[in-house]
This record gives sequence, C-alpha cells and structure tokens, in this order.
Amino acid sequence: SQSEQQILSSKLECVQSIKDGVLAEAKCTESNLVTPFSQKGSGAKTQTQSSLKLFQVETETLYKKVDSEDLYVTSMLYEREHTEREVTGGEVTELVWKLCLAHSASFETADLFMTLVFELRHLSLEALKALWQRSSFKCRDNWQPLIDALPSCATEACVVLMKEIIASKEVKEDKVEYYFWSFSFIPKPTPGMIESLAPLLKSPGASQSCFLGVTALLHRFCSAYNSCDDVPAVQSVMKTLGNFLGGNCTVQDSESLSQMQLVLKAIGNAGLAAASLAPVLSLCASLKSNPIEIRLAAIQAFRRIPCSVR
Repeated sequence: SQSEQQILSSKLECVQSIKDGVLAEAKCTESNLVTPFSQKGSGAKTQTQSSLKLFQVETETLYKKVDSEDLYVTSMLYEREHTEREVTGGEVTELVWKLCLAHSASFETADLFMTLVFELRHLSLEALKALWQRSSFKCRDNWQPLIDALPSCATEACVVLMKEIIASKEVKEDKVEYYFWSFSFIPKPTPGMIESLAPLLKSPGASQSCFLGVTALLHRFCSAYNSCDDVPAVQSVMKTLGNFLGGNCTVQDSESLSQMQLVLKAIGNAGLAAASLAPVLSLCASLKSNPIEIRLAAIQAFRRIPCSVR
C-alpha cells in the first residue's frame, strides 16, 4: 500500500550503440538505495557499472557435415530412444531406491524420475504388482516415487495397478484424486483400461473426479475408435450411468439432486459413447416435474453427442 515506506529504490540506465544492425556496445549503470537508512539520497547505496563491447565478427562458420538420413521431424514431447533390452522389475526397484536417496530438487532426480516413467512402460501387470509390493515405501521426506510416476506411465498395466491401489485404499485421498484426473490425459486408452475402471463407478461414495475422470477417458477412447458403443467395456460404463438416471432423472432430496447432476455431467463427458442414452436424456429434460437444474443438466449432457442422434 502507498502508506508503507518503500524499502528499496532502484535505477537502471543503459546506452546501446548499434552499427550495421548489430549491437556494437552497451554501457549500463545500476544503483540501489536502501531508503530506510538514507537521507536526501545518500546512505546505504550500491552502484554497478557494466560495459559490453563487440570486438570481432566471425566471417564464416564451419558446420560439421551431418548425414541427412539421421535427421527427422518430431514433436517437442519428451522422447527416449527405444531400447531392445528387457527391463526387469529388479532394475526398476533399484531406480526407486536411487530416487529416494537423491536430493529432491536436483537435475539428477528429474532425470531418474523420467527414466522410471519410461521403464514402467515396459513392465507387465505381474511385474508391476511385484514392484508395488517391494517399492511402495516412503522416502525420508514422505515422498513415494512410484505413486507419482504411475499416472505418467499410461499403459494398460499401469492403469490396472492404479485401479487396484485406489480400490484397496492404500493411498491418501489427494493421491486418489490425482489418479482420477490423470485418466483424462491418457493418449491412447484401451478397452482393458475402461473394463478395469468401470467397477469404480459402482463403489459407494464414488467421488466427482471418479465419474469425470473415467468418462473423459471414455470420450478419448471413442474419439479414436470407430463404433465404440459396440465395445462391451463401454456398454458396461454407460449401463451403470443409465441406471443412475432411473428412467427419467427423478430426485427425492438435495443429496440425490447433487448426485444426479454429477451423473448427467459425466454422461456429457462421455460424448459419443452416450448416444444410447439420448432418449432418457430427452425425457429428463422435458419432464416438467423435474427440478430446473436437472432439466438443464440433461440438455447440457448432449454437448458431445453427435447431431445425427435424434
């Protein structure tokens, strides 16, 4: 606020000289005055002068010749060279130990963590389960590297293990929420992932992130898979969501109203997969005895359903 005294008064002045479109010289003077200890501009003060001057320009740069066959266009996403060797559970366990011993804010830790993510992608479900039994320990600062690495793994085996960890309630609630939100970012979902996650929607007290994370995964799967509504796992999820609607979205109290709104939002998330529920959604929206919030939510649930569906 303006009433508070300014602690530091700073000033920076630079003069630049440009010659033939190139910076030839730059001279800068920077001063910092600690105002609480100053009187009429004097007191605790520092002054720094710097000068940068261009001495010469190389007329020719020699480039190392590169074989054009070694060059290729790629995205800016992280990538690792594909390894032909087989990754073992023992190697990954050792990697988790190294992560535990490394300093949390170091480049080494970042590199080890990325290596862990890429190596998890090579492990089968059985190997992952064995790894979880050996490496679910906490490091000295309560960090569990494996818990944090699994969502970035994005293989079917990793998703199945994550589902089992959620169902067993072996991790804290904030990590469970983190897992659910990560499902919506899986680039290539599989029917096996959906089949594994579907039962979580039926579990008592399933959270909002459970409904929205699973249905976002479903939408991504259907966007890349033709006739996804013929896939049994997709049908299972939509049947579960349809059962929540009860035929016309009737609610009894405020708690069931909130649950119905969540289910309708999840159906909207599912998109292409939700086409089979269009008749029920139409009934929910047109039934005048339903609360206005439910009728609106039923209309919004059509947001990703194709226009070809009546």
